[in-house]
Amino acid sequence: MTDTDLLIAVLAGVVQGVVEWLPVSSQGNLALFLTFVGTEPDAALQLALFLQVGTTLSAATYYREEILTALYATPGWRPAGAYDGDNALVSYVVLASAMTGIVGIPLYVFVVDLAGRLTGGVFIAVIGVLLIATGVLTYASESVSMGGSTDPTLVDSLLVGAAQGFAILPGISRSGVTTSTLLFRSYDPPAAFRLSFLISIPASIGAAVLTLLDAGGLPGIAPGPAAAALGVSAVVGYVTIDALMRIVERVPFWAVCFGLGGLAIVGGGVVSLVV
Repeated sequence: MTDTDLLIAVLAGVVQGVVEWLPVSSQGNLALFLTFVGTEPDAALQLALFLQVGTTLSAATYYREEILTALYATPGWRPAGAYDGDNALVSYVVLASAMTGIVGIPLYVFVVDLAGRLTGGVFIAVIGVLLIATGVLTYASESVSMGGSTDPTLVDSLLVGAAQGFAILPGISRSGVTTSTLLFRSYDPPAAFRLSFLISIPASIGAAVLTLLDAGGLPGIAPGPAAAALGVSAVVGYVTIDALMRIVERVPFWAVCFGLGGLAIVGGGVVSLVV
């Protein structure tokens, strides 16, 4: 492990720890960073997915009370009352996670194969286009009249789980598409963010396992830098989640998506011309 490898790992951890909570695609922005520092596009995509485990630890710690509520309710879960009381949270997490796998696993196979065929510049530009698409969705959700829903339903579970599956595409924000889906379903913002991040925990763990199996081990990174990146992302994620959750309610992040997406498209074009 060289000093450069360790520095890149620490910086990657910081990027993941901060942008995970923003609807601007942590995976896309981390893949952009890794591609800019010389990582091959397919390895950058896999590594960006793997490093989400760090912020998954942050989210699990931050939402520990909701997780415990779901765990305590699990033994008493019955199909007839699947969406009654605390059972609703259990049903939501399980069914949404299943839908994420149904949609996300085939997309993962397609995207990794496609990324392996693209040059670094084209890959960066594609992420830029998807970031702008996320911005359009986020902007549209902000114009919706917000309702007061707080408890998930069967339809919510299916829709949000499917939306999260599409976030396997680098540049499509997981938090952005899931939160926007819930806002379109008339949830109030605090409930939408809470439900969005709760299903991120099993999804991130599943994505990391899928990545390890597909790559045959750690994707393009040594164990030392991987541990450093995960540790930094977990610490930074936990420290920043509360502040950034408040910011999300005030700042129009659709504009951030447009800005980052435009820069990525231009940057990808420059890289393609230079290379």
